[in-house]
Amino acid sequence: MKFSTLLRHMREGAKNIIRNGWMSFASMSSIFISLFILGIFVLLAMNVNHMADQIESKVQIKVYLQTNVEEAKVTEIQNKIGNITEVSKVTVVSKEEGLQQLKEAMGEENSDWLEGYNNENNPLPISYVVEVYDPQTVEAVAAQIQSINQADETLPITKVKYGEGYVQQLFKITNAVRNIGFVIVIGLGVTAMFLISNTIKMTIINRRREIGIMKLVGATNAFIRWPFFIEGALIGFISSVITTVLVLVCYGQVIELTQLDLSLMMFSLVPMKEAGMMTALLIIVIGTLIGIWGSTISVRKYLKV
Repeated sequence: MKFSTLLRHMREGAKNIIRNGWMSFASMSSIFISLFILGIFVLLAMNVNHMADQIESKVQIKVYLQTNVEEAKVTEIQNKIGNITEVSKVTVVSKEEGLQQLKEAMGEENSDWLEGYNNENNPLPISYVVEVYDPQTVEAVAAQIQSINQADETLPITKVKYGEGYVQQLFKITNAVRNIGFVIVIGLGVTAMFLISNTIKMTIINRRREIGIMKLVGATNAFIRWPFFIEGALIGFISSVITTVLVLVCYGQVIELTQLDLSLMMFSLVPMKEAGMMTALLIIVIGTLIGIWGSTISVRKYLKV
């Protein structure tokens, strides 16, 4: 195709949007509403997944030693745990730190429970806080730590805690939430595709006479299709850009209004930069492709050009 011919098709496609103002407006409105709902649910699914990741990241393994373990043994066990492939970090919690953390956790109201205990008569053992790369591996890592203990004749480890039972249930819930969000987004995406394409089909069907006249004067199928192809792409692109701007403005307001409350609960929403890029790309690509697809299929299949 010559460049001049392509420019002609682009001009005709743009003019068609203006000539068929109400039908173009109906198509854009359909795309806008469908993609707006889709965009909201995409952001919702992203944040649900983000919060699930934050919940899982708080899963840790706590390892408690016997009260009479020597300093050399503490370092030895720390190194062995740190050498486990799935482990990202091992932090030693001294007796003093453990007592201070316990006091802070119990609060001033229950401070009398620990009255009389200090660094000299501290009954708490030395412990480790073990963090892993993938929270889903905590059970396997805990089992390996138990193996390290069993391999030592002195059995220096008294307890390995990782929320056994509760952690598995937590992972089931977070995985279910992710899967449900994914299914909803896919379902809305498919629904939006059919709704938008049907609207564009109606737009082109109402212009059957125009296409028939073009056929009578000898226009080829490709010559007829290209302006509709470009018209659909422009309608989809313009609508998706408007949708993206509005969705992200609304999301920015949500971040601003909920930032303080969520931070108090140790949570956060997906940052605007990350969410904005992914959502904008998804909405604009889907909107443009649906506009092209709806126009192309309508001209070829429904009008039998």
